[in-house]
Amino acid sequence: MLSRVFSSGIFGIEGFEVAVECSAWDRIPRFDLVGLPDAAVKEAKGRVQSACENSGFKFPALDIMINLAPADVKKEGTAFDLAILASILQCAGVIPYDYDFSDKCLVGELSLSGEVRAVGGVLPMTVSARDSGKKEIFVPFDNAGEAAVVDGITVYGVRSFKELVNHIKGSERITPESYDRACFGHRDAVGALDFSEVRGQYKAKRALEVAAAGGHNILMIGPPGAGKSMLAKRLPTILPDLAFSEAIETTKIHSVTGTLKSNLITERPFRAPHHTVSRIGMVGGGASPKPGEISMAHNGVLFLDELPEFPKSVSESLRQPLEDGVVTVTRAVGTVVYPASFMLVCAMNPCKCGYFGDPNKQCTCSAAATKKYLERVSGPLLDRIDIEIELPSVSYDEISGKSAPGEPSAKIRERVNAAREFCNERLKRGGDPEGVLNAKMSVDMLHRYCKPTDEASELMRQAFDSLGLSARGHDRVLRVARTVADLDGSEQIRPEHVAEAIMYRSLDRKYWKR
Repeated sequence: MLSRVFSSGIFGIEGFEVAVECSAWDRIPRFDLVGLPDAAVKEAKGRVQSACENSGFKFPALDIMINLAPADVKKEGTAFDLAILASILQCAGVIPYDYDFSDKCLVGELSLSGEVRAVGGVLPMTVSARDSGKKEIFVPFDNAGEAAVVDGITVYGVRSFKELVNHIKGSERITPESYDRACFGHRDAVGALDFSEVRGQYKAKRALEVAAAGGHNILMIGPPGAGKSMLAKRLPTILPDLAFSEAIETTKIHSVTGTLKSNLITERPFRAPHHTVSRIGMVGGGASPKPGEISMAHNGVLFLDELPEFPKSVSESLRQPLEDGVVTVTRAVGTVVYPASFMLVCAMNPCKCGYFGDPNKQCTCSAAATKKYLERVSGPLLDRIDIEIELPSVSYDEISGKSAPGEPSAKIRERVNAAREFCNERLKRGGDPEGVLNAKMSVDMLHRYCKPTDEASELMRQAFDSLGLSARGHDRVLRVARTVADLDGSEQIRPEHVAEAIMYRSLDRKYWKR
């Protein structure tokens, strides 16, 4: 007797089809499982036997061979349990032998009692099942909402193995899960952070507005308590809403890592790893590769507080992903490419004690100690940061609330959305795909869309010589100037736009003397 039930596995953040083949013979009972299973898959033998008996079915006393095809790809996790037991019981006749599993996919972990437990990676598995021609997918009930966001496939949430068998036999049908696309895209403002809560720091707020409009990386330098972390945490509130395609891509990453707390991520991610994070924790990898913090921040913000405290190997590992928007992890099991298109927001003190250059409090660090502290941030990494802004200490009037409250995030977000729409219209006229941020423009697009006026070009020349800009630094200043012009609603890059962009590169000379 031979049966075949389809399931799905995960490699990287993508699903792939797995055929669970069961062959059974009426001879000395045995249970073998092959097809490059890891330890968790091998342990399915104990789980499915107990789940079968506790679901009211007698586990067949047969010589059972399970093969997970393709047999040359490693299988990991517990998501194959449901398909394994279904294939065994079809061979045993509990599930009708003529029942057609060819257009169905079964995903889920079995408890010893026969309940179906949630697993990670259900969203990419569902996408893979749909793309491979499956019409129906059976997933754990707790994962059904996540799977239902995928169009073109019917999703059934299964609570127990017995419920699945009753559905197959037609005695008790499971109601399909659905997702209302109209629910997507509405921000939850209850308890949300807001820029109006930040008193003072108007220059820093303007810099973050420019960064949000163009997708630029930003570095904030200032003494302790100046508001660097407070501003960074509120940056997602002025970013445009996620598009549905971005939400799906972001949710796939969090689904695979097991950090998904809702059916679909509708807010841009904000990741703030501690400076003790390892290089693998930051970029991803491991013996069985998993996405790192930079991929978890995909389509959102990666905030590195106390940048010089991060190990050099960790901070330097960001250089390639910042340029390419992806990170490639190569291990013995294969090569995985994770998306890593994020806004990098860094914050740091100007020295170890935090008060170098502060007019209100004397710095206790020696010149050598300050130099050593600042040198923990390399030139190549700084070259990939478009905007550098200095935050002074906040005054008493600002703290006590005597000054006027700041603009709310919603108002700033309106200007950011308008600037991005202005950019998209320009791209549309030029025959380029919409959605390319100014910070991510190719060299060809830079030459076509970032043409300063003669006066602005002369200002750029002076800045190039006086600041000692690299070719990459020159291009980044020009990209920031393009964003400032977009916020101003100007097709031309004028001198005032270039002057503001140059101002955002001036800290190199003050702190690093580069």
